[in-house]
Amino acid sequence: MASRKKCLVLGFFAFLWAELGIKGKEETEEQTCRLLGKFDLNGYVDAKNHSLVIGGLFDIHSRTIPANESVLEPVSAKCEGFNFRGFRWMKTMIHTIKEINERKDILPNITLGYQIFDTCFTISKSVEAALVLLTGQEENKPNFRNGTGAFLAGVVGAGGSSLSIAASRILGLYYLPQVGYASTCSVLSDKYQFPSYLRTVASDKVQSEAMVRLIQHFGWVWIGTIAADDDYGKYGVKIFKEKIESVNLCIAFSEIIPKVYSYEKMQRAIDAVKNSTARVVVLYASDIDLSPFVLEIVFHNITDRTWIASEAWITSALIAKPEYFPYFGGSIGFAIPRADIPGLKEFLYDVHPSKDPNDVLTIEFWQTAFNCTWPNSSVPYHVDHRVNMTGKDDRLHAMSDKFCTGEEKLEDLKNTYLDVSQLRITNNVKQAVYFMAYALDHLSRCEEGRGPYVFGNTCAYIPDFEPWQLMYYLKNIKFTTHNGMTIETDENGDVSRGYYDILNWQLDDNGEVAFVKIGEYTFTDSKFELVMRKNATIFWNTESSELPYSVCADVCRPGTRKGIRQGEPTCCFYCIPCADGHVSREPGQRECEQCGEDYWSNAQKNKCVLKEVEFLAYDEALGFTLVLLSIFGALVVLAVTVVYVLYRHTPLVNANDQELSFLIQVSLVITLLSSVLFIGKPYDWSCRARQVTLAMGFSLCLSCILGKTISLFLAYRISRSKTRLISIRPLYQKIIVLISVLVEIGICTAYLVLEPPSAFKNMESQNIKIILECTEGSIEFLCSMFGIDIFLASLCFLTTFVARQLPDNYYEGKCITFGMLVFFIIWISFVPAYLSTKGKFKVAVEIFAILASSYGLLGCIFAPKCFIILLRPERNTHELVGGRVLTIDKSIQPTSASVSSELDNTMASTVEDD
Repeated sequence: MASRKKCLVLGFFAFLWAELGIKGKEETEEQTCRLLGKFDLNGYVDAKNHSLVIGGLFDIHSRTIPANESVLEPVSAKCEGFNFRGFRWMKTMIHTIKEINERKDILPNITLGYQIFDTCFTISKSVEAALVLLTGQEENKPNFRNGTGAFLAGVVGAGGSSLSIAASRILGLYYLPQVGYASTCSVLSDKYQFPSYLRTVASDKVQSEAMVRLIQHFGWVWIGTIAADDDYGKYGVKIFKEKIESVNLCIAFSEIIPKVYSYEKMQRAIDAVKNSTARVVVLYASDIDLSPFVLEIVFHNITDRTWIASEAWITSALIAKPEYFPYFGGSIGFAIPRADIPGLKEFLYDVHPSKDPNDVLTIEFWQTAFNCTWPNSSVPYHVDHRVNMTGKDDRLHAMSDKFCTGEEKLEDLKNTYLDVSQLRITNNVKQAVYFMAYALDHLSRCEEGRGPYVFGNTCAYIPDFEPWQLMYYLKNIKFTTHNGMTIETDENGDVSRGYYDILNWQLDDNGEVAFVKIGEYTFTDSKFELVMRKNATIFWNTESSELPYSVCADVCRPGTRKGIRQGEPTCCFYCIPCADGHVSREPGQRECEQCGEDYWSNAQKNKCVLKEVEFLAYDEALGFTLVLLSIFGALVVLAVTVVYVLYRHTPLVNANDQELSFLIQVSLVITLLSSVLFIGKPYDWSCRARQVTLAMGFSLCLSCILGKTISLFLAYRISRSKTRLISIRPLYQKIIVLISVLVEIGICTAYLVLEPPSAFKNMESQNIKIILECTEGSIEFLCSMFGIDIFLASLCFLTTFVARQLPDNYYEGKCITFGMLVFFIIWISFVPAYLSTKGKFKVAVEIFAILASSYGLLGCIFAPKCFIILLRPERNTHELVGGRVLTIDKSIQPTSASVSSELDNTMASTVEDD
């Protein structure tokens, strides 16, 4: 801030040095300053016989003639390009002051004069006018009096923001009140830089907010900006960018319209508009600055764009021409509220060059309006020193061959000066003058002792008051205008409430551009509201005549998310499909949402659906087949049992320990039916029952087989020895079975009590499925439980493998050996198959192993016997099976069946050596 102030001060004094020609001359006695020349200013003065004077700054011309570079001495520039709109604003100020002087309720016994200067829409002229208002052209120090001696109360103006800023930097040094009517630049709200500036128009902060709301309303996200190369354009776009980025919208490009025509700079702006994918462009510029840009747009035939207009040009007749409509038709912008001003139209028509031969502005107005030259006038006609679009110097110094007669009729004119249908900034001029008048009125009505100033509540008096004393009333004033609006400013000198009209450019029946109101934007200290008119017809200047689509990238459809493009704005993105298990339900989501643990994304990734719950069910083909195999196996075992019961008195059944055989059959039924517990939806009880039932079934089966294999082992030992049979009871076989089963029961009980298995939702094996399975609980207990079965199976295999060489018509030892071999092969191959599968097939593998091992034992142990019993009964005899043997002759080899029968039915004698 300090460096900025330093630059401003240095710039101000440099300007004074160049424009005023102030030159320091060091002399021996004293230092003095003197004016080297006068400013070339045009305007209107009416200060005689008036108590106070109000200054006015208006853009009656649009530019200055470039200075002659060969002249070294600073010269006040001349102006060109007559501005009908600015001339109307100036006339409105004069009309308003006359109206106030005629009223008896405001400033009684006090009349207001005016001194109005043309700023020529140029900063240098605005500063010149401000200096003259302070000093006059005859003195070199501020005296707050004009050339007639009337006291200067304040200044109304200037038009453009840059002009008001330049003038306010000078007027603010003396705290001289300045009321703006069209300058919306937000920097003017800074009371540290511009302490005496107030205005009757809203700040660009409000307008930028309104633009953002409008853009959001129509769903545009990719916006271009074009701004004039001045404070109005730069600050306006700066605030607009801040607000647009705060709502996550993006700027496609931001270019500048040069104040002094530059082909390179202008071409850069045109190329940005032409090449960008943005179809909506915000234009922050005055109509005068915008004119060259409009011509370039027409020249390059750029259409299919929607322009968002600031209040400075949305209703400008300079731009709103039918020939520009193909390029700028459909523009939407914010306009200051319009109003009707009684008596203004008649006052505007009351103008004629013959009334004052020295009124050069009126003469120039007449010449420009009627395309003629006023007789005996030195005012040039149609002087244009601009450089055209080709970059070539195209200066015109032309005088019209047609002379003005004075009989021309203003009624025949169709220009901005006489158009009172869109009095918007014109009405602000009237309000600014009234703003000053009401403050002076309140100051004049002060009662001594009740004044607002400290040190005795003193008052100020007209005309002898200080500028800061009037500023007190200006800051606290509130009044109602002729059309019912309330004017009130906040602490920054900005209007605190009001509204904008939202206008759309359309063609009327006569082919003229019409400003159609399609909505309003109202604002107060704490509330902003955009209201679009219902059923309002909006003209869109697009190929389809529909709402333009302005995006950098199409909105990502549901099921995708936005992916960042490095180095590009956030509105430019890739659409990346959501990952599995994630969804985006709404278009344009930045992130995909993760589905809940029981849900998964559908194929389109736009909805979370319940995961498929997988388990081996009864009603599916695999489960149903396994149930049938299980039941069929159990029925086969029951059939074997029936055979054994029916033929229980035959030698073959008696020779193989009926009790153990029946227990084996019971255990096989248990193991076969236990597989049914593995099918269906897992529950805690089924998870606990399936493993325990399986382990108990195999434990009973294998312990019974072990009892048989021990008998065969002893028979084999007897057959190979020269000893007598040892006395052995069948009870020992039952004890082996009992001990084995009791140990298994103990382990199973501890397993169920301490760390039992339970039902579990497995969500890690497959993302799209919930696999219902059983947790193993304690792996140690589970291994111990099935470890007993493995131990029993190993003993069975070893004992029968040793006894497999017994000669017999029925080789039970070989059958059990083969059955154990099948048992081991099945369960050894089960382990890798079980570990390599998932879901319901994992359970199916285990069931296959259970059924296969059960069918293997059933087939190897009982199928041969049933075959002989049922199909070869002639072999089921004592002679072939073998009978009871009390003593063993070493010359006779006992059969396994006979030995088994002997061991089952009587005590065996010890075989002694001969």
